[in-house]
Amino acid sequence: MTEFQINDPSLESQWRSLILFGKNSATYKFAFAKSLLELVKNESTSISLKELARPFSRNITEHLKQTDKQGNSSSSKFLNYCRDYNFGIIDEDQLLIQTERLGFINVVDAFQNVNGGQIPNLFFEKDYSNGNKRIVITDDLLRLKDSFHFQNFENETEARWKLVETAWNLRINPNLLEVKYDESSSLFFLENDLMKRVDITSVRDSLNGYQKGKCFYSFMDISIIQGSPDICHVDHFLPHKNKQVHANDGANINGVWNLVLSHSSMNSMKEKGAKVPDRKFLNRLFNRNEFYISSKHPLAETIINQTGRTKVLRRAFLEKQYNLALENSIVTWSPIEELEGTF
Repeated sequence: MTEFQINDPSLESQWRSLILFGKNSATYKFAFAKSLLELVKNESTSISLKELARPFSRNITEHLKQTDKQGNSSSSKFLNYCRDYNFGIIDEDQLLIQTERLGFINVVDAFQNVNGGQIPNLFFEKDYSNGNKRIVITDDLLRLKDSFHFQNFENETEARWKLVETAWNLRINPNLLEVKYDESSSLFFLENDLMKRVDITSVRDSLNGYQKGKCFYSFMDISIIQGSPDICHVDHFLPHKNKQVHANDGANINGVWNLVLSHSSMNSMKEKGAKVPDRKFLNRLFNRNEFYISSKHPLAETIINQTGRTKVLRRAFLEKQYNLALENSIVTWSPIEELEGTF
């Protein structure tokens, strides 16, 4: 069990732990997750590898068009077939045959493992009896489909995939890495050695899983789907108006470490301005940032570079920045109604 799950053994937390903290030797896990979500949404309960092959290969080939490196291995027969399809060397029927033959060799067995062990509630069971290769969806995944958070899972998986493949394709010294926040478009981006901007993914989609799909302050359910009445806001934990105070001390108030997602009702409650959240939320910010760091990708390196290379240094950094903001603000705020948090 990951620290992410210690106080929260829910099905939602278990699914997110697989996506955010499961081992990544290739991006097949993300293609498999998105395929599962698509087929379960259509009420499928017993899925053959032949059925899985179509959405699985589609997800892989689409990502290959954008980023060629989709694994740590120097070569992959399956990925080569996907590339051949993209180049028009083989047709879709040939791709699907090779996907069924090669695409699922490791991912079916490995998908439900995290930190060397299986999650408590399995979402599917493998049935390869009598040469009929299929997976059988469990009641737990069907229950998960009815969860409020199911709507967010596809976007969260896609964001995690983009962060992982970005990490593999980076040619930037990790000690110099900084994922930047574009407030106007709500995107994370990088700049390479030529100062060329490379957009990575949506800020909401990237952050939501690490907050368990909850408002950072009230722990109300939030959505990352455009048009939803529960759409969340990207918020600066320490107020944006204190930017100059922190700039003088070398801290980036727009840094990933200081960005959280909140329910829209929090804006009127805190009245924006320069109010600082109650100190009790500082430990939640620390824990949330540690979730990123446990989940290896560019956001992890960015937070380490912005806040410190050890837990002790990172906690001291947050305390210092919080105290600076409090000196400038004096006034603190808390939600009127607050559900019990799990991190």
